[in-house]
Amino acid sequence: MPAEGGKTDMERIGLFSEMEYITVGDKYVSQFNRPFNEAASKSKQMLPGGPKAMSDLQAGYFDPHFVRIFEGEGYTNLNQVRRRDMMEAARKNLGKAFFPSSGEKKPCGLGSYYGTIGGPVPFFSAQSKPREKYKAPGKNLYTNPGKKGTGYGYANITIGKQFSHSADFYDAAKLNYKKANEEHHRLLKGAPFKLNLHPRDYFDANPYFSEEALPPIKKEEKKESISNTFKPSSPGKKPGGMKAGTFDPYPSHSADPYVAKLATISGKNDKIFHPPGGPKSRPIESIMTLNVRRALNSKNYKTASVPSY
Repeated sequence: MPAEGGKTDMERIGLFSEMEYITVGDKYVSQFNRPFNEAASKSKQMLPGGPKAMSDLQAGYFDPHFVRIFEGEGYTNLNQVRRRDMMEAARKNLGKAFFPSSGEKKPCGLGSYYGTIGGPVPFFSAQSKPREKYKAPGKNLYTNPGKKGTGYGYANITIGKQFSHSADFYDAAKLNYKKANEEHHRLLKGAPFKLNLHPRDYFDANPYFSEEALPPIKKEEKKESISNTFKPSSPGKKPGGMKAGTFDPYPSHSADPYVAKLATISGKNDKIFHPPGGPKSRPIESIMTLNVRRALNSKNYKTASVPSY
């Protein structure tokens, strides 16, 4: 369509003609069904025939026959070349070749100096030094051989003389003690001294001690035991609802009040019983106080020292 200025769209874009449409009328083919290389499925293809393995045959090479690197070169003997090089090196020597006088020497054992540079050392020589002639000392002291035995139960095996036998009484210690005791009692004069003013304890040793004579011992009367057991004359009667099996007839009925009356006290002699009072306590000094009073009194309270426990 021409524009307002009189130019067409093609003239305004700057193209000579409109672009062609190459796919007009073609069938739609999905991108998943399209072949990767369309030319590989059309016309004839190249058949390489597979890879060739390397071998000594000419088939393993690209050329039809073996090609040499050098054409028309001469044959070279390696041994001849090696000898020629050795002769040229020998012409450079000023004198003859050096040969050692002899090979190395190997030692023939431990302590051998064979093969060493310095040779044997006189200081380490095994030859003995000259010594003075040996003089034998005098003879030893000859003694009798030792006597056999352990000392227990064997006589005359000690250095000194054997002890002489001395009689010993079986009850010698008891007899000596009896003689000493008789001599001691013989020297005593009178009875042993006893002091009647010996201090006594606060409490008696035996609280039940009494100077009065004890009453005679009462003899218990033995009761005669009944040997035969009691057997009733006839078996007991069973109650039949009328007290037929009791000793006494059925008691008569007596009307008793529901509340029992208290008995009244009338008269001077009829008094209420009151139990006597128990023993009354009194102040008693403790054992600690008695010990303190004995150890500390009015005479030594200035000079007494505190004991350390």
